[in-house]
Order: sequence, then structure tokens, then C-alpha cells
Amino acid sequence: MNTVIEQLKSHRSVRKYKEKTISSEVLDQILEAATMASSSGNMQAYSIIVTEDEKMKEKMFKAHFEQSMLMEAPVFLTFCADFNRMRRWLKIRDAANNFDNFMSFMIGSIDAILASQNAAIAAESLGLGICYMGTTLASSTELSEILELPENVIPVVGFSLGYPDELPEKRKRLPIEGIIHKEKYQQYPFYEIAKIYEEKEREGMKRYQDVGIENLAKVYTEYKYTEESHIKYSKDLLGLLEKQRFLN
Repeated sequence: MNTVIEQLKSHRSVRKYKEKTISSEVLDQILEAATMASSSGNMQAYSIIVTEDEKMKEKMFKAHFEQSMLMEAPVFLTFCADFNRMRRWLKIRDAANNFDNFMSFMIGSIDAILASQNAAIAAESLGLGICYMGTTLASSTELSEILELPENVIPVVGFSLGYPDELPEKRKRLPIEGIIHKEKYQQYPFYEIAKIYEEKEREGMKRYQDVGIENLAKVYTEYKYTEESHIKYSKDLLGLLEKQRFLN
């Protein structure tokens, strides 16, 4: 098997890390790899914030729902949609000061996510582990204040980074036939939907035996990602988009 594909197939989210620092040489390799990601118009409408200072991590801890990997990992990387830098460049070049709209936020978000995945793959190739934290987007308002983000900059995704102190089991993924569509979208009948999720449900419920919920679908909607929480996060994000001038 191709070594890159083999590495991708062996991905695990790592939540426990050794007390081992990441050298500047290794970190620089990871960050440089991130900047080589595909980018819309080659604008690179993103920025990466590297957090190593313990006091800064403590400030971020509550916003990240007090997840232990933030504090245990020697490094946390926050990837931001960023048109602040580009707009300031446009200004000094007397160009139209565009990119203060929702489409621009989406472009910056995609750029940031692509860069983050490059960084993740580079890190794992060097023997490190990562854990993406969805709290980066959920707590984007709080993190924007902590990280002192200016207008047109919004945190989109982030992950803890360090040398693994565990080897978690690989999580079950949906079968490929449930994800890949040929030529056009195929609407699956309900019996096929049940089959697509069958193994993931069985394996997934092993992690949630003690929450008192009967199936994995209800775990997602009643325990992990409730409608109330997503409505709140949606309102928070829309408010931040307006504050950071992405809704003009």
C-alpha cells in the first residue's frame, strides 16, 4: 500500500499526550506543510495561531469545554478564516476593499480547514498525534476575544498536538457505498440507510452504554448535539460574523 494512504487509514484522535515538547524544527515543518495546502485564488485567506504558553491555554480552557487534551498537549493550533491581512494589503495597494461578506467567510473557512488537514497529516507522518476540537467553532466568540482577533478574522477549527501517550482503537467509519455517489446523488431507501449505519451503531454504542439512551441516533441528537445547543451556536456565530464584518 502507498505509505501516505496507509497513514491516512491509520488515523486516530489522540487525547492523551506524553510530557514531551515539540522541537521548533518539527513544529516549523508542520506549519510549513499547512501553508502548502490548496487555497482559493492562492489568497491563503487564513491564519494559524500557535498556543504553547500555559497561561494562554488556561484562558482557552473553559471556551474549549474544559477538555483535558488542551492542557496536556504541548501545542494547540487554531486555524482562522482571515481576510484582515488581505484587506489591509488591498488598502495599501489602492484596490477595492472587498471580502467583507459571507461568501468571503466561507472561502476563508475552506482555506483554513484545508491548511489544518495538511498540518494534521504532516504531524502524524512525524509521529505526533492530534485531536480536532469542535469547540473552536462553537466557542468562536469567546476565543476571538481571548486570541485578540481583529475584524475579518474568525476561529474555525483547531486541534491539540503532541506525542501520543495512548493508542486508541480506530473508530468505525460508514461503508464507502454509503458515502460515494456515481454521477448524481442517490437517495437511499430507509432499509439501506439502516444497513449503512448498522455497524457504526453497534460499535458506537459501546462508548455510550452508561448514558441511558437507547441508540446512537438519539445519542447524537439528545446527548452530544442537541437542537438547542446548535441553535445557540448558530446565533453566536452569526453575531460574530456581523461583529467581524463578514455580513456586509
